[in-house]
Amino acid sequence: MIEEILKFNEAFVAKEEYVKYATSKYPDKKIAIVSCMDARLTELLPAALGLKNGDAKLIKNAGGIISHPFGSAIRSLLIAIYELDVEEILVIGHTDCGARHTDSKVMIEKMKEKGISQKNIDLVKYFGVDFEKWLGGFNDVDATVINSVETIRNHPLITKDIKVYGFVIDSYTGKMTKVI
Repeated sequence: MIEEILKFNEAFVAKEEYVKYATSKYPDKKIAIVSCMDARLTELLPAALGLKNGDAKLIKNAGGIISHPFGSAIRSLLIAIYELDVEEILVIGHTDCGARHTDSKVMIEKMKEKGISQKNIDLVKYFGVDFEKWLGGFNDVDATVINSVETIRNHPLITKDIKVYGFVIDSYTGKMTKVI
């Protein structure tokens, strides 16, 4: 697969197809979006919101969740706000999220089957991570979005003038529903 991707990339650059995507590092619409890494959203999410390349900062992870107040998603938001002029943040969960049904115990067993030792699993716990909670899924997409929005709104390093909204997007139709 990687050979196919590299071959395509070579042709893409040679044909200067990148030109139509040229933009600055500053998001034109001054928004950042925290959403899921789900492959269905790769093109659907920007299309459903009318976004083009350069309009927004997209921060994607499993579930589109702010899982820690000082984790990489918040770090990305802080950089977006203070270095790249973001003024609004959208947290967008989605229907039929694969991360929702993740069973941490099953995933840990799969890790062991692939050769990850119990010692390494215990090491994660040593660093204060509730491994099973961190890897686990969630029951309610709306509640997860609300929790992430509240984490951002109440963050000690994010000023109150930053507007933060929460939505759920339908993974098939792209319809957005406001949650908070």
